[in-house]
Amino acid sequence: MQSADPWAGGAVGSGCEARRVPLRSRMPSATPRVTVVMNAGSGDGSAEQAAEMFERLFVEAGRQLSVVMLKPGVDLQQELDSAIANGASVIVAGGGDGTVNSVANAIAGHDVTLGVLPLGTLNHFARDLGIPMDLEQAARVILAGHTVQVDAGWVNGRVFLNNSSVGLYPRIVQLRERYRARGIEKWIVAAWATLRVTRQQKPLRMTIAADGREVVRTTPLIFIGNNEYRMAGFDAGSRESVRGGNLALYVVKASGRWHLFQLVWRILTATAAESGALAMATATSATIDVPFDDRITQLAVAVDGEVTTLDLPLRYAIRPRALRVIVPA
Repeated sequence: MQSADPWAGGAVGSGCEARRVPLRSRMPSATPRVTVVMNAGSGDGSAEQAAEMFERLFVEAGRQLSVVMLKPGVDLQQELDSAIANGASVIVAGGGDGTVNSVANAIAGHDVTLGVLPLGTLNHFARDLGIPMDLEQAARVILAGHTVQVDAGWVNGRVFLNNSSVGLYPRIVQLRERYRARGIEKWIVAAWATLRVTRQQKPLRMTIAADGREVVRTTPLIFIGNNEYRMAGFDAGSRESVRGGNLALYVVKASGRWHLFQLVWRILTATAAESGALAMATATSATIDVPFDDRITQLAVAVDGEVTTLDLPLRYAIRPRALRVIVPA
């Protein structure tokens, strides 16, 4: 059974199951109450120090603040439901893209503004919005409170702010997560996982239906972005906008380790498009299925870098301007 659209009055927790809650709205407050969710395991483990800095800045500004430290056993949905019921109108996600995704899922369906304190390794969403990587500067952006409304993607009831993918990448993440590493060790583990998976993973024959047009493709990887990604040069993997109102679907035609390495080189040298190794299309909705093998009823799906298992077919859609986020003025 597929989950409901979380932006249509429901809320999705940090797990795979969706649960509905009433849509709450409130009049904007001149001094909004802020709850900060800090992921103790993000990045280099500096969440405790970041929380202290954040509290100091808010006390100096005379603002109300409460902090939730995400550790094993803490129920994120329960904590945020309680915070919103008690009047919090700004929820700050302190962590990497996975933490931001979990908070976005938890506040879906509420009239709440999202803030981002980038504590992760890559912080794609924060970078694409121009949020400073310096934590104190990012905290001051949140204090200033300038907001924009950005698009959100969703797949089978799960929100994604950056991208979702099926095929090679979810398997690489699963393998990488077996070995908890930080700093340079994390990149070494990621490279090893990539080499191993590209040797073992076989391409899947899938149907892709986008805005009413269906094609069949055999591919090792499909990547679905919340708006278009740059696919050329060293800016590859970033977005010019998260307000364009489209999904961007990228289908890799290359297979095998050598061809995939060639594709990475072509992206860096801005020759991927003419090589024919990467096909791209935009759509407002898309469905991905594997109808040629009755044994496959679920797929591992990466959602903002976290892997979950979802029932087939995978139903994707874009929700334009669905999320209010604090950004630099």
